[in-house]
Amino acid sequence: MSAFNKNDLYSEKPNHFGYSGLDRAILFRDDKNWLNKLNKKRTKIVPLWNSLNLFSKLDKRLQAPKAIFPNYFDIGKHLNERHHIIFLGTSTDKVSETFFICIDFSNLSEIEVNSIFSQYGKFYDLKDVSPLIDIESGSILAYSNGINNWHKKHSFCSNCGKETSISKAGHQRNCLNKNCLLEHFPRTDPAVIMLVHHGNKTLLGRQRIWPEGMYSTLAGFVEPGETLENAVAREVFEEAGILIKNIQYHSSQPWPFPSSLMLGFYAEAKSTDIKINKNEIEDVNWFSKEEILYFSDQGKFLPRKISISRRLIDDWINK
Repeated sequence: MSAFNKNDLYSEKPNHFGYSGLDRAILFRDDKNWLNKLNKKRTKIVPLWNSLNLFSKLDKRLQAPKAIFPNYFDIGKHLNERHHIIFLGTSTDKVSETFFICIDFSNLSEIEVNSIFSQYGKFYDLKDVSPLIDIESGSILAYSNGINNWHKKHSFCSNCGKETSISKAGHQRNCLNKNCLLEHFPRTDPAVIMLVHHGNKTLLGRQRIWPEGMYSTLAGFVEPGETLENAVAREVFEEAGILIKNIQYHSSQPWPFPSSLMLGFYAEAKSTDIKINKNEIEDVNWFSKEEILYFSDQGKFLPRKISISRRLIDDWINK
């Protein structure tokens, strides 16, 4: 059972992908025989195929899809040594404990994977479906995507180039070269995302690759040896030429596409004259709350509601 109650961690509703409440059971991972010790009757599989997740099929009645977690007994017979099996954690209710394991079926053809899973649903991109599913399921699926993406990129040791093997129930990889034996752990890339405001206006920008008309808050990755506050100030200045002050933390959001943790902030502008860095961003502008509320009249729109950028904007407007 988890040592903490997920409902105790947040004073307000958490961001999408960040509310699974799973007990990651770190001590359980140390047991090399962990898979055989699972209660198979209470084990759910989180299947992945080519970075897609399993959902109930979308139909013409436009019913919201549901994340599908088949029972281990129904899927276990299809497993072999080629599959990555990763222990995600446990979820406990008033009655029982449920174990969640992630399994990547990408080594199967579309015909093969459909023969196994078509009775349950269909594989879709989490980023497309996530606005329609419940926040807890979305968090479990994001977790499975993030750690599976890490495994895909670390089949070989970054130190010596030799093969690595999976350990710690999928939360570590070990170099098989006896002259190296380096241990590799999942990494998350911290990225700051910030709403800069001045009076009744906020600073929004857009990247060239975004859909036409979409504007969002500024963001960027944290560099080595840099504090989060310095990263916020640097990114705003680099992209828009604006100096800021009074940086305040808002919230965070896992964004495992492929491996980021978004750290959200508010900041007050010290200067207002914009100097756009065209190498960094296509456009930056000040927008009032009223303008944002009627963005569609200007042919503009905001990011999807599942994103922390939209959460920052909405919370600021509603202050």
